[in-house]
Amino acid sequence: MEALLHQVVAGLANGMIYASLALALVMIHQATHLLNFAQGEMAMFSTYVAWALIEAGLPYWGAFALAIVVAFATGVAIQAFVIRHVRGPSVLPVVVVFIGLLVIFNSVAGWVFSYTIKVFPSPFSTAPLFGQRYLSSHAIGAALVTLAMLLLLFVFFRFSALGLAMRAVAQNPVSSRLVGIRVGRMLALGWGLAAAVGAVAGMMVAPVVFLDPNMMAGVLLYAFAAALIGGIDSPAGAVAGGLLVGVLENLLGAYVVGNELKLVVALVLIVGVLLLRPSGLFGTLQVQRV
Repeated sequence: MEALLHQVVAGLANGMIYASLALALVMIHQATHLLNFAQGEMAMFSTYVAWALIEAGLPYWGAFALAIVVAFATGVAIQAFVIRHVRGPSVLPVVVVFIGLLVIFNSVAGWVFSYTIKVFPSPFSTAPLFGQRYLSSHAIGAALVTLAMLLLLFVFFRFSALGLAMRAVAQNPVSSRLVGIRVGRMLALGWGLAAAVGAVAGMMVAPVVFLDPNMMAGVLLYAFAAALIGGIDSPAGAVAGGLLVGVLENLLGAYVVGNELKLVVALVLIVGVLLLRPSGLFGTLQVQRV
């Protein structure tokens, strides 16, 4: 029973990180109606920026904040200078751009920082917190940081005028433009926020998986599964899906398939959701008259 409890609690901690990256995927999907395959590589590159700043002597939380700013600016620039110019009736150009961004970020990170695996520091104590034996201090700290970020985003989108404008653009850009909302600016802000959220996920997971240009591949796969399970158009669903995927990953990895096949769990979940309930648990079922 104690081992089962440990797997569930650890799964919830991991699920918080999957939830944050899944939320970033949902935010981009609301702007483009596509999944951003480069989301993990953008998070990885921002994590490298934080690592470089720490190596240069900046305190961890200063590097953390500056990396988020860099990630936000990068997301805004990608939307303003790339995505805005390739959007059209066909989705193929945007898909090609996403794949191109994935390769570019991965290659540039390897070129600038090398492909040697690096240790990314954790800001949290090595001693277990609160005298418990189930989670490391980093797992608890990462979960709390991610939870704080999700709460800030909820307050921003629920109660601020800017957040409400961004939600309106995501739901209906044509009507938003008619009432005076600057759609292009809101989409750029959405890309910036998604990139910043991804950067937080990258910096929280890097001390666990170590830092290298391919470190987010598995995490992104779990985030895809979380976003699809929760509903690709539902931010709340992305969070719920992340927690569910985190728990399932740990339980199935420990008691069913083993650690070597844990990524298969994510793939099975993705295929199963697409076959049985494409809209996800909390997503909206789209019905079109033809």
